[in-house]
Amino acid sequence: MTSRLNPYISFSGDAKQAMEFYQEVFGGGLAVNTYDAFGAEAPPGYADRIMHAMLETASGFTLMGADSPPGAEHRPGNNISVSLSGDDAAELRGYWDKLSDGGTVSVPLEKQMWGDVFGMCTDRFGITWMVNISGQHG
Repeated sequence: MTSRLNPYISFSGDAKQAMEFYQEVFGGGLAVNTYDAFGAEAPPGYADRIMHAMLETASGFTLMGADSPPGAEHRPGNNISVSLSGDDAAELRGYWDKLSDGGTVSVPLEKQMWGDVFGMCTDRFGITWMVNISGQHG
């Protein structure tokens, strides 16, 4: 296996719902493992929580996530965002439409001063997404 770099997102009890949502957006195969699935006794209240989830798509995207482990403070904030970029306008606009639905758009998906179409939104799980479509006009 080659080395890869991908986002890993921590959630506060809703990792399963969030990762299923991202699978609806991007397609692909989703592997979800609960704390209970690993055979060890799960910490109290964690049996059904997600220890590790990985979404791999036909486009080559990999997104990982989990519920914050016991004793770890979940601190959502603006210190992570996920960037989607390329020149397939239809594909990227489709992702944008799904990610922004029920979320908050901070920068509308439109032509920017550098010439590309760009937008930024925060989805309904509090994750910030940037979408950049290169070589587009409007």
